Amino acid sequence: MGLFERYLTVWVGLGILAGVGLGLVAQGAFQLIAGLEFAQVNMVVAVFIWVMIYPMMIQIDWHAVRDVGKKPQGLILTLVVNWLIKPFTMAALGVLFFHYLFAPWVDPQSASEYIAGMILLGVAPCTAMVFVWSQLVKGDPNYTLVQVSVNDIIMVFAFAPIAAFLLGVTNITVPWETLALSTVLYVVLPLLAGMATRHALERRSPTAVADFVARLKPWSIVGLIATVVLLFGFQANTIVDKPLVIAMIAVPLMVQTYGIFLIAYLAAKALKLPHNVAGPACLIGTSNFFELAVAVAISLFGLNSGAALATVVGVLVEVPVMLSLVAIVNRTPHWFAPAAVAARAVMKEETR
Repeated sequence: MGLFERYLTVWVGLGILAGVGLGLVAQGAFQLIAGLEFAQVNMVVAVFIWVMIYPMMIQIDWHAVRDVGKKPQGLILTLVVNWLIKPFTMAALGVLFFHYLFAPWVDPQSASEYIAGMILLGVAPCTAMVFVWSQLVKGDPNYTLVQVSVNDIIMVFAFAPIAAFLLGVTNITVPWETLALSTVLYVVLPLLAGMATRHALERRSPTAVADFVARLKPWSIVGLIATVVLLFGFQANTIVDKPLVIAMIAVPLMVQTYGIFLIAYLAAKALKLPHNVAGPACLIGTSNFFELAVAVAISLFGLNSGAALATVVGVLVEVPVMLSLVAIVNRTPHWFAPAAVAARAVMKEETR
């Protein structure tokens, strides 16, 4: 591991501090950057996410993508966690904390809005950042691509009905521009760029792809830290003005994230998934598509609502918490069968 990867938690921590500090002393600059968005997708953040995703997209081998269907357990695990477990546990935790545990300190109207924001996060599994988490745990890039793609297709049909059911409303309008633009920016375009780059490199030499990806890795970490600085800079005033509210919202979000990861990781172990499939499969279910959640919260409850605030807290909590889960995945490869062993097991099943 290089210097950036070895001390990634330290760099992200410094990025959080830098983001809050810069957001307080240079509010005008961050407001200007925050305004550079289309359909709730900030273009500057999109560029940095591109920098993070691009190296993994180069590693995708379309010949291997075709083989994903031979080992569907990891894909099934991701879909079950994302759509049959996560939204409902998020709603239950929201009610538990804000209608009972935190009820003495939160008025009923605000409590209901915080719960609504948490539910929107729970119904919006990640599209972009999961490629980063997968790369950090040395996940199978081909399998991760299929998991994200299938997940996005299901999200088109399942997001609105599940959110409407849990929120108790009937007029949820999916912000199709946000959903479509995010998919194009974070999946389609980086994938096309990665395919073109891989094709050109493979024609040069057998080791050209690995060498180029290795040179790009530090820039991927730089993109992650820059994203952290921007996200915390955008919300610096809110962090300073409402620390108690943010802390209260963060508690159930963290319980949810670690709980869902534990459920998925133990299930992956029981299914005997290879480590490079189990890691990304579990991290997809714990990460969130925050642009979609924020956009729906604003459209339903307003820009200054508790629901919008809860989705923003989800953004702030996600990176530090996800990095801790990445660390857990990277420290537990011995829990799972190596990819080669798992592949032989699949071949034996097919020959029976």
